[in-house]
Amino acid sequence: MRTLAILVLCSLAAICLTSDASIGSQPASDNPADEGMFVERDQASAVVRQKRAAGQLSLTQLESLREVCELNLACEHMMDTEGIIAAYTAYYGPIPY
Repeated sequence: MRTLAILVLCSLAAICLTSDASIGSQPASDNPADEGMFVERDQASAVVRQKRAAGQLSLTQLESLREVCELNLACEHMMDTEGIIAAYTAYYGPIPY
């Protein structure tokens, strides 16, 4: 009886060790369930920025961009010639909203 118990325990240990080895040998990127669950902060903010840029800006948002751009003379001149959105993005980067 004691021999049977030892044999069962050894076989269970062998099964556990081989199943852990097969799971550990796969890189984490190969598991499709893990992909797409979480993204890096930079990627997420880029997606949010693209979705926001798809819609039209309200008059209040355009006015706030204009107020920021008026503080810089070069930006103000570009705003008069090429438009507020082009001037703001040229001098201050992507529109925050």
